Amino acid sequence: MDGSLLLLLTVVLSAWAAVGDPTGPVHVDGAPPSKIAVVGAGIGGSATTHFLRQHFGPEVQVDVFEKGEVGGRLATVTVNHNDYESGGSIIHSLNLHMQDFVKQLGLKYRRSVAGKTAVFNGEEVILEETDWYLLDLFRLWWRYGISFIRLQMWVEEIMEKFMRIYKYQAHGYAFSTVEELLDSLGGSGFINMTQRPLSDSLLELGVSQRFIDEVIAPVMRVNYGQNVSIPAFVGAVSLAGAQNNLWAVEGGNKLVCSGLLKMANANLLQAQVTSISPLYSEFSTELPQYELNFSTAAGTSSELYDIVVLATPLQASVRSGVLFQGFNPPFDELPGNYHGTVATIVHGYLNTSFFGFPDPRLFPFASILTTETPDLFFNSVASVCPVNISTGFRRKQPQEAGVYKVFSPQPLEKSQLKALFRSYYSVQVTEWQAYPCYGSSEGLPPVELHPNLYYLSGIELAGSAMEMSAVAAKNIALLAYHRWNRQTDMVDQKDLMHRIKTEL
Repeated sequence: MDGSLLLLLTVVLSAWAAVGDPTGPVHVDGAPPSKIAVVGAGIGGSATTHFLRQHFGPEVQVDVFEKGEVGGRLATVTVNHNDYESGGSIIHSLNLHMQDFVKQLGLKYRRSVAGKTAVFNGEEVILEETDWYLLDLFRLWWRYGISFIRLQMWVEEIMEKFMRIYKYQAHGYAFSTVEELLDSLGGSGFINMTQRPLSDSLLELGVSQRFIDEVIAPVMRVNYGQNVSIPAFVGAVSLAGAQNNLWAVEGGNKLVCSGLLKMANANLLQAQVTSISPLYSEFSTELPQYELNFSTAAGTSSELYDIVVLATPLQASVRSGVLFQGFNPPFDELPGNYHGTVATIVHGYLNTSFFGFPDPRLFPFASILTTETPDLFFNSVASVCPVNISTGFRRKQPQEAGVYKVFSPQPLEKSQLKALFRSYYSVQVTEWQAYPCYGSSEGLPPVELHPNLYYLSGIELAGSAMEMSAVAAKNIALLAYHRWNRQTDMVDQKDLMHRIKTEL
């Protein structure tokens, strides 16, 4: 038998095998998917697009659907010809994915501008930062004992375990659920931390109730707009974000999102996805393609995709507008709801008398956090700097007109604005469905909704931060790649630290 005839016979037999196997994949083994859709162009969606391009290569078409602005909750507002962060504004120095994005995109770190913080209980400032670090430590010890040391050790231990994810992902390992991911990092302890209140965990550590009320609660209020009953894991994420080693991107954090999409050569569609439906071929009842129906300014349309990643919250409270049609069984409603937070950007003169400083020249603070006090109508107020900071920039003094960001659970009434500000030139209000409502016991949403249909935003119910979304993005890109290529040995492996050491 000559070579050409043998080749022909091989092709025929392969085709016959595919026809005879109704459960076989719709793609040829080794062939990449033709088209991938990512719904959402925030940090999660843009990072997913970047990682999908890395793993599936340059030939795959990647379409990104975004109904609003690229960046999602990484947004800016313009005040007096300068842009200011109205959404996610800080990044931790140990956020390695975000650091890598900035490096690859050639972006710059924003110059930091020093400013002191205080805690206000509705009547007086009860805790304040000074220019002397040792004095601050002494004051903390005098008021709270060694609670702050116990807290620091606890957060560092959690961060050290969390850092394992970068090793796992560098070696290509993926996880099919958020629980599997957390278990690989911190065992059952991490999973339990998603279900146990932060306050209970800290009290068990020996942290005093006073420290929780006067230090921990204000941090939870400014970061998540919620109290110390939130789960311990997300509380630890929040406390890590309250440390000094933080940074931001020059020009605005949203530049990371637009940069990643451009670097991935993604096809960005300004469109609202209205429905997703599975379409099965006659050869496969398990691995469908997905039809996405969407609307644009020009009208409605639809496209077929081999892989779909949903990088936008789907909970009922968010009103994503996405319907799931033709799935059998139908999808259950995803657990959890989202919490409303209002960011108000005010250009004006802060009323320092409200905080007990009649003379604004004696008011030394750049930001004020608040305790859990029934009569307080805001969570925090802070003097903010523009996203582009020139060499000669200085923070405005309280007696000068400055730009302030106020976080509150509800839009501020005019009387409340007048209480916080002596006068103002402009007010811009952004109402966010910013974070999940933490504290429910409904569990964590799935990562795999259906074969080759993935949900990224479920990670937020474990912990919401830019880096958490980036970690979830890398995980989903790896998971999608391994599922497509049937590499089951790279998914949900146990004892990964030992396995990686063995590989090395």
